[in-house]
Amino acid sequence: MKLELIAFTQRGNALAEQLAKTLSDHGHQAAYTRDGLKAEAWAERAFSRSEGLIFVGATGIAVRSIAPHLRHKSTDPAVIVVDEGGQFVIPILSGHLGGANDLAREIATLIGAVPVITTATDVNGVFAVDQWARRQGLMVCNPERILSVSSRLLAGETVGFFSAWPIAGELPHGLCPVSREDVQVVLDLHRPEEDALWLCPKGVRVGMGCRRGTPAAALRTLLEEVLTQEGIPEKAVCALCTIDLKKDEPGLQELTQELNVPLLTYSAQELAQVPGDFTPSPFVEQITGVDNVCERAALASGGTLLRKKTTRDGVTVALAMEELHLTWKEHL
Repeated sequence: MKLELIAFTQRGNALAEQLAKTLSDHGHQAAYTRDGLKAEAWAERAFSRSEGLIFVGATGIAVRSIAPHLRHKSTDPAVIVVDEGGQFVIPILSGHLGGANDLAREIATLIGAVPVITTATDVNGVFAVDQWARRQGLMVCNPERILSVSSRLLAGETVGFFSAWPIAGELPHGLCPVSREDVQVVLDLHRPEEDALWLCPKGVRVGMGCRRGTPAAALRTLLEEVLTQEGIPEKAVCALCTIDLKKDEPGLQELTQELNVPLLTYSAQELAQVPGDFTPSPFVEQITGVDNVCERAALASGGTLLRKKTTRDGVTVALAMEELHLTWKEHL
């Protein structure tokens, strides 16, 4: 996670700087970034660019600093408070979706502190669907439905669950497998018809080809049309994939920035080795050295082809779904 830390006393500064180093050593991108700012100004800047804010100091300072910037539980970053003595670690915002609870536990382990977790599902040992979804890399597409699911579980009621993919391990207590039509939680690429909590994997690879100089707007137009026809949300896209001849194509680079996904490129030899039944094009083969770019690129890392090549005005789009490796183990 990209984390920013702030402190307000000499003792707090020392802990914040050491904690930033420790977290970075454990795979996070963490830094002490106060830069002489007041807490409110620092929080405003950190909210716009980081996944987590860590206040080393009083909880009241943190609450007042972040209050003007709160938007929604699905978008707000994780916020943690660590007392300057390093005794307690308190997640105060985005405990599940933002990962604050898990981060608090991690920090507590690293510094020998006590994590103070207050979310009802954690306190009562009840399955937290939003926390499990984040750990599995799933998107919660309608987070307003989280409360109703958690309330049913906290009340001892069962929740119907449907997944379009297998999930390893034993189903958590309180969930029961049901059909897609009689469900409270749906894990699928497609929006459920009923008023259910919708979990969606961010695992759709877009294979794309285009004429040189094609603007990003033209690429986006066809992509949006294909996604709409397939009933797949744009946020499910995890990468744009193409041949390495297009790695510097301005339109593709701009589109990846708009979608906030990587541009993955493959050589003609790599694409030619992708197994499958693809839509051949003698013209494409003459130009690139391989009979199909978009379908092969979409499947270059394996998975399942969701949509074969669609072509318009020199732009080609294909969709593939990555292999998912889901487990119930992460809910513990």
